[in-house]
Amino acid sequence: MEAVTDVVFRHVVARAGAPDLFFTEFANATGWVHAGDKAIRGRLIKTDDEQPIVAQIWGGEPGDMEAFAKHCAELGFDGIDINMGCPAKSAIKSGGSALILKPEIAVAAIAAAKTAGLPVSVKTRLGYTRIDEWKKWIATLLQQDIANLTIHLRTKKEMSKVPAHHELIPDIIRLRDELAPQTLLTINGDISDRTHGLKLVHQFPGIDGIMIGRGIFQNPFAFAPHTTHTTEHKQVLLALLMHHLDLYDNHAEQTARPFETLKRFFKIYIRDFDGASDLREQLMHTTSTDEVRELIRAVDADAGRQPLV
Repeated sequence: MEAVTDVVFRHVVARAGAPDLFFTEFANATGWVHAGDKAIRGRLIKTDDEQPIVAQIWGGEPGDMEAFAKHCAELGFDGIDINMGCPAKSAIKSGGSALILKPEIAVAAIAAAKTAGLPVSVKTRLGYTRIDEWKKWIATLLQQDIANLTIHLRTKKEMSKVPAHHELIPDIIRLRDELAPQTLLTINGDISDRTHGLKLVHQFPGIDGIMIGRGIFQNPFAFAPHTTHTTEHKQVLLALLMHHLDLYDNHAEQTARPFETLKRFFKIYIRDFDGASDLREQLMHTTSTDEVRELIRAVDADAGRQPLV
């Protein structure tokens, strides 16, 4: 997810319960071609212990996609994932879900990315405006012999405002089996955790993978085999936040992300315990990781616990 799944947060998730495969935040091919690494602001920074990991990229210019995909291969990524589903205004100017309306460019972008020699996959939505667009659009992608197709089961217009259309999964599986049985099929949208995802896999044989995105904001342990809420749940959450702060400081020079960007994560950890709302409000007024640590330690001291370090 944009401005979320950077090298720092991926390591937080890995400690809480790692997924089988990581994707980076998406990075713009054209921006990198014209302005270099400063245009992607640390989005492709990774560490050797993150394996396998796929670089998610976006754009609408095939030449730029080819150059950027080759750069990702040189960086040591295990695959390329082209985002053709992001509904953000900044993305649809030259890529993202706008490619649903420009299938010829989408096809050219896939072909260009393949020249890097890495497995190429696509993440997209059912359609741009209407649900009934899905069959023609998904068929076009399946005919490109991609490694994996991830489908967010909503349209661009629907954003995340309506329930994901899980009822279409059987039809999508049949289309995949007919056109490209070699292409893996991953489902995304309203999947809360690993247990929920595995239930969908059993309910709909033919699904090869489950992607969890926004669900991580409700539960940082979403990928763990078993999620339990014990009396120590608060301590576990606060300890995970402290780990996040350490990682942020350790990677600060590489990522160059301002402290304010950390505040979007506080709601992940400061929840579901007495006093969480007040503590979260206090944290929103902090200006450094040290101030955050002081507040967390004060909470532990008031509770009579050994301070978190």
